[in-house]
Amino acid sequence: MTQPLPPGLHIVATPIGNLGDLSPRAADVLRRADLVLVEDRRVTARLLAHVGSNTRMTNYNDHSGEAERQAIVARLGSEAIALVSDAGTPLISDPGFKLVRAARTAGHSVHSVPGPCAAIAALSLAGLPTDRFLFLGFVPAKARARVDAIAEIAAVRATLVLYESGPRLGETLRALSDELGEREAAVAREITKLHEECVTGSLAELAGRYSAGPPKGEIVIIVGPPPERVPATDAELDTALMEALKHLSSSRAAAEVADRLNIPRKRAYARALELDRQR
Repeated sequence: MTQPLPPGLHIVATPIGNLGDLSPRAADVLRRADLVLVEDRRVTARLLAHVGSNTRMTNYNDHSGEAERQAIVARLGSEAIALVSDAGTPLISDPGFKLVRAARTAGHSVHSVPGPCAAIAALSLAGLPTDRFLFLGFVPAKARARVDAIAEIAAVRATLVLYESGPRLGETLRALSDELGEREAAVAREITKLHEECVTGSLAELAGRYSAGPPKGEIVIIVGPPPERVPATDAELDTALMEALKHLSSSRAAAEVADRLNIPRKRAYARALELDRQR
């Protein structure tokens, strides 16, 4: 006789394209769960049929309210409930964090069944630094808000990971190029599927490539970190400080120049005091 799953919430990662990527443990949980929470019944029904599961489904998505969430939480003490997204790892640009938080607050167990994630898969394909990265999800659709969102993270010294749709890809790449400059980047598309591709180049090159016609499929943009700045020379520091000292105090001049030249404020302040005494 099959042993029941322990009660609680089971976060189950599902394939992002290739059904062969579903782990044996994930398949087992989907077969033995009392209920599966899904974004789209039609999508998950195909997955359940693939693993021979007849577990009941109910919808849980961005539009699910507090009453629905609390009704689910009330069952977690005695039932094993699985949460899946249409593809990949739940909660990564998908609904779910409020449910996980509510389950933990109520004292119920939360179990992770890890597996595919488009962001991580794309990072492994792109050939860009992976020691430090920032996941941005989808940037805003409106042009002004998109530019503001990109400008906010422009100085972050990390590889950037974004999700995007085909119709918006060209515009987003152009905005990234305009705001971030000539950084290395990659566009990964249809990962694990028949027409998987990962195209690399500068942001400007990729923006040009995808401006003519939007590609199909699920898309991840990877943008390399900003280039290392060459430290300012003593001569460059002196020139900048002398100009700033014409209208600012030593401390304010040092702060402004340090930020502009990307140098320690202590170095800029010590030199500003010295230059101020020599005047």
